[in-house]
Amino acid sequence: MQIEKCSLGETNQFSPLFLDYIARKPELSNFYNQYPDFNGFDKIIKERKFTKNARNLLAEVLEQQYIGVENAPTFEKLINENTFTVTTGHQLNIFTGPLYVIYKIVSTINLAKQLNAKFPDYNFVPIYWMASEDHDFEEINHFNLFGKKYTWQTDQKGAVGRMNLKEFTALLETLPDTLPIFENAYRNSATLAEAVRLYMHELFGEKGLIVLDADDIALKSSFAEVIENDIFGSETILNEVEKTTAQIEALGYKTQVHAREINFFYLIDGLRERIIKKENYFEVNNTEIRFSESELKDLIKTNPERFSPNVILRPVYQEVILPNIAYLGGPAEIVYWLQLKSNFDKLSVDFPILLPRNFALFVPEKISQKLVKLGIANAQIFEDISIIKKEYILKNSKNTLSFDAEKEQVNQLFQQILHHSRGVDTTLEGAVLAQKHRIDKGMDRLEKKFIKAEERNHEIGLKQLLASKEALFPNQNPQERVDNFLNIYLENPNFINELLEVFDPLDFSYCILKQ
Repeated sequence: MQIEKCSLGETNQFSPLFLDYIARKPELSNFYNQYPDFNGFDKIIKERKFTKNARNLLAEVLEQQYIGVENAPTFEKLINENTFTVTTGHQLNIFTGPLYVIYKIVSTINLAKQLNAKFPDYNFVPIYWMASEDHDFEEINHFNLFGKKYTWQTDQKGAVGRMNLKEFTALLETLPDTLPIFENAYRNSATLAEAVRLYMHELFGEKGLIVLDADDIALKSSFAEVIENDIFGSETILNEVEKTTAQIEALGYKTQVHAREINFFYLIDGLRERIIKKENYFEVNNTEIRFSESELKDLIKTNPERFSPNVILRPVYQEVILPNIAYLGGPAEIVYWLQLKSNFDKLSVDFPILLPRNFALFVPEKISQKLVKLGIANAQIFEDISIIKKEYILKNSKNTLSFDAEKEQVNQLFQQILHHSRGVDTTLEGAVLAQKHRIDKGMDRLEKKFIKAEERNHEIGLKQLLASKEALFPNQNPQERVDNFLNIYLENPNFINELLEVFDPLDFSYCILKQ
């Protein structure tokens, strides 16, 4: 696999806040701990503290979760005080979901590998955090394979990780090919979370990846203090997040998330709904479930697994239960983590280094050859199709289609007319400028008509260009956010290994991958 790179800014896919974080703008330094480079890692390794009891608990939980998994890893190293984790996480999309989920995991594995080489006195373990408590089923119930959307149909509700797979076999029967890794996982697991653990272990286990399901009573028990602090803490978390959000927005940026008065859901099988504070009691949204303050406090002690953190406190939960020094995420994730730094400080929880995952566009050989023949450069393919078409026509036409020279002549002529008008009557300036504006607009329309007419002379090339653009950006969306990795893996079973060879998690560029 060949790799070429362009800057993230050239792709027009990222927010100013994300790009400025990567560019290390000084104005943002208060919203994170250490910058994602080796100097930052050297500092955070020395800062990070994690208790022996917490390490033992984590190892014990993972041992239980991996019971029955063939070639399961050992977890003794997690007990060692010199061992740290680097983590990524995502929803439990079926068949791994869009390509970027694979990119996230490969980036995380490679980061651990680089850190192990750079800091040999320590151990670094890559973690995939399954967002098993998420309840947005519509986001995870489908995947796109060879241009067709496949959807899991079920009436189940609540946390997706707890959903059973009895109805899943119907989807398996509709697939165009046999997929042994996934067939085994989905047919031999009771829940979606178990299936995801199995196939992620099959795909990445030998590379050192550990899969964690934080929907666990023992892990939630270690988080009980934060649960109680949020629910009964006089809006401390809400206030901290709102304060940081206001600071970021005052710098001219848009933010991603908003805290609530209570940042926990009530979680049982088939239900995950917000806990809402009323005047004299607490209720579970969209249900008739109610608790008094004392009942809810008792429940935190006896059944902490019934409390599921939202997007504001899920990162805090992660850092409480893992000896973590880095989180790798997409651009939206990085942005909302920046809103949370002061909340971590308030809760006395260590804040990890934030890294963007690797971003990539995979260009099949046939499309790559077409783009070379058409003279389309890497950065061009990210432009809007109307711009690409115009650039292609202007580059390949034997005729003069641009009126730039004529527009400059018109501009000079009207500068002279303006000069004359001021000598006659200064109020004429508006009329002169209005006339110039009409002529400019007319010339723009003529230029578009010339280009449109010329398009007919390049019909074949334009069709190839449009087809290539659609293949790489389905429905005008980035390929990595739509296509499933099986589109590539089924033809190239070595695809993941090739990604592991070319991805550099500390190189913040957009990767153009070519066969």
